[in-house]
Amino acid sequence: MLRMVIVGLPQSGKTTVFNALTRSEAETGGFSSGESEANLATVKVPDPRLDALTPLFNPKRIVPADVQYLDVAGLAKGVGESGMGGQLLGQLAQANALVLVVRAFEDANVPHPEETVDALRDLETLLLEFTFSDLGIIEKRLVRIDQTVGKLRGTEREQHEREREALLRCKVALEADTPIREVELDEEDARLLRGFGFLTQKPALVLFNVGEDQLGATADEIVAVARERFGRPGVEIHALAGQIEMEIAQLDADDAALFMADLGIAESSLDRVIRLSYDLLGLISFFTVGPDEDRAWTIRRGATAVEAASEIHSDIARGFIRAEIVAYDDMMATGTMAEARKAGKLRLEGKTYVMQDGDITHFLFNV
Repeated sequence: MLRMVIVGLPQSGKTTVFNALTRSEAETGGFSSGESEANLATVKVPDPRLDALTPLFNPKRIVPADVQYLDVAGLAKGVGESGMGGQLLGQLAQANALVLVVRAFEDANVPHPEETVDALRDLETLLLEFTFSDLGIIEKRLVRIDQTVGKLRGTEREQHEREREALLRCKVALEADTPIREVELDEEDARLLRGFGFLTQKPALVLFNVGEDQLGATADEIVAVARERFGRPGVEIHALAGQIEMEIAQLDADDAALFMADLGIAESSLDRVIRLSYDLLGLISFFTVGPDEDRAWTIRRGATAVEAASEIHSDIARGFIRAEIVAYDDMMATGTMAEARKAGKLRLEGKTYVMQDGDITHFLFNV
């Protein structure tokens, strides 16, 4: 399951954004830095293609993909350098991507910890906290390796020396203001470092939390300036009006559509952030269909058919014979797998076939 962790400085409105994305009613306002209990919610990934496939197969159940959002305690300035608490660092490290909520709205009733609202300053602060946290972890680990590597022999020593070299490259990059996600690591180095959960290695979706009066040109300008200054691979920068979006999330579908139209909001925050997250992480969906169940599955772009099969069950991947594939548009045009076969639109693909977004798939296997 895709896991997105929402993080921000205190009073950034991140819990408001969490409520907007999940239609939750978590308490806002007092959830600041510390080892506080996080807010957690799982939401269904909206996909109109799954809805359109339903009348073709009349399944007993429909199963969209899931996304989990975790709203953690606010990061106080300086926490990365002094050392994040174990619980907070663990929550951040488990994320597939980080959602950075940055305050851009003015509200005299919600005082900013720095006394003034400066969205670019706050984004820089967040990014620096991640850098300091990663540097601290690396420096501690290097000390441990130096203390023990001389006592090791053979393969174990080689592994520690290789880990040290990879960590040193990451350290040099961080000290040059380059996040670990931009450090070239081969498969073995990536495996050695995976357990650290480095924060600058994670893709980041930056959401400037603007006020209703900032929607439009003001929000666009904030985003444009931020992209010029902070844009780099693995970072997406956008804006949303958290308070308004939270109110919209509590409305029924018809009222929400009217409210969004009045404000010029073309897409709900839930739909938009999931779409942006999939793009950021390079994810696509494929579908399995039939009388029992229509289901959406999430895989990385570029995944092979056997890798897609493993998302369903390891036995399917282990006993993989072939995959029957129909493109989504072809399925909508023909209506059934049988008609797709007659029209020559059903393809038989092997293990190395690269899955395409929207593929309707039936796996043949034998174990």
